[in-house]
Amino acid sequence: MHTHVGYQQKITTSHVPWNHHLSHRQQPLTFLSQPTSPPLNLSTKWNNFKCLAAISKQTQRFFSAVLPTVATRDTSATNRLIKKFVASSPKSIALDALSHLLSPNSTHHPLLYFLTLPLYLKISEASWFSWNPKLVAQVVVLLDKQGLDKELEALMSETVSRLEFKERELVLFYCNLIGFNSKHNWARGFDDSYSRLNQLVCDSNSVYVKKQGYKAMISGLCEMGRAREAEDLIGEMRERGMKPTLFEFRCVLYGYGRLGLFKDMERILDRMESGGIEADTVCANMVLASYGAHNALPEMGLWLRKMKTLGIPLSTRTCNSVLNPCPTIMALMRNLDASCPVSIQELLKILSEDEAKLVKELIESSVLKEAMRWDTSEGKLDLHGMHLGSAYVMTLQWMEEMRNRLSNGEHVIPAEITVVCGSGNHSTVRGESPVKSMITEIMARTRSPMRIDRKNNGCFVAKGNVVKKWLLLTYE
Repeated sequence: MHTHVGYQQKITTSHVPWNHHLSHRQQPLTFLSQPTSPPLNLSTKWNNFKCLAAISKQTQRFFSAVLPTVATRDTSATNRLIKKFVASSPKSIALDALSHLLSPNSTHHPLLYFLTLPLYLKISEASWFSWNPKLVAQVVVLLDKQGLDKELEALMSETVSRLEFKERELVLFYCNLIGFNSKHNWARGFDDSYSRLNQLVCDSNSVYVKKQGYKAMISGLCEMGRAREAEDLIGEMRERGMKPTLFEFRCVLYGYGRLGLFKDMERILDRMESGGIEADTVCANMVLASYGAHNALPEMGLWLRKMKTLGIPLSTRTCNSVLNPCPTIMALMRNLDASCPVSIQELLKILSEDEAKLVKELIESSVLKEAMRWDTSEGKLDLHGMHLGSAYVMTLQWMEEMRNRLSNGEHVIPAEITVVCGSGNHSTVRGESPVKSMITEIMARTRSPMRIDRKNNGCFVAKGNVVKKWLLLTYE
């Protein structure tokens, strides 16, 4: 634990003159600005949003009701619906709605972005609300992207005023600003927050502030595709007497890898090794994902073998990183039909040489064993965390492994066999699980006795003895 050196001077910032220290509780809850485009045809886009959004039904109903008022510029109706929604919603639902608007990955109608500040302000008036600089940072980024400079300045002024003598909290606020700007790929906001954070890091005597600042700046630069600058910061850390950690090297490693700069990526790995920092499973997965993103399948195979040599364990994410770029497997998953292989042997026959080598490396690893449970009460395969291609390959391998265990007489026969595939609560399409659909197809193709559990529709179940008879008949 590093000693925190007290910061006695008032924190100063650059660029934006935050002169108006306005409290957000004092501002009227008004519609932020008029949409620049004419009202849109909402029906098709909104129906698509309702189907795709992984949010609560209450939030969906709210968005469905408020969107027409935003499109027609009915400010009073918009504010009335916001007030009603926040008053009638529990904390989790209200914050979930705001989080959805703030997410860079949301699929909602673009006009709903104009709800962000009014909804935040109304939520901030709730009795359960606790002021959160991380949440403010998210709102700030979206206001900046919308070009709402007046509202942005007011919110930033209030935040800096709250935190100006709390250096640790201020640095985390700037770190969050950098992180959210980079996630939104918002260059203007990123450069501004980077400048402010860099100045704070330079002026501070706190080791904590410097560490947190460098982590955020290096991570953000890599996210923005500026890995070379991030590597330079690692050198700057050393010059200032700070030892870079595995986190910083991971960021730069993946930063180069995402850009396809494999020689630089490999150079970072060499730097880590010479510095006594061992590559772990996370680093290895980053390397694999980088090769995969550029269709470098032979290099992925070499790296998997290197992982085995170095004793780096494989994980579920390893499988995802390896199988997602395999074109044949992904084509099968897009068009599940009667031609889709239902055994590892059949699958290997139709794969390219490079893909087959990758699959063989995976099935020879311990990933399946870690996803399995096997005892007298239950034999279970848990597919949580696996992408579609990984779940497919692991299921085929599991069926083969089950047949071997149930027929060799060396293992107990579990009372029940279970496949956990999830019900789609975390899928892009809420309530529709691609993994579950794939497992259903395999079960139908192989005439499996396993059926969806009546108590949990994210599981397939059957009695152990019944499954044994089925497997022995299917693979005899």
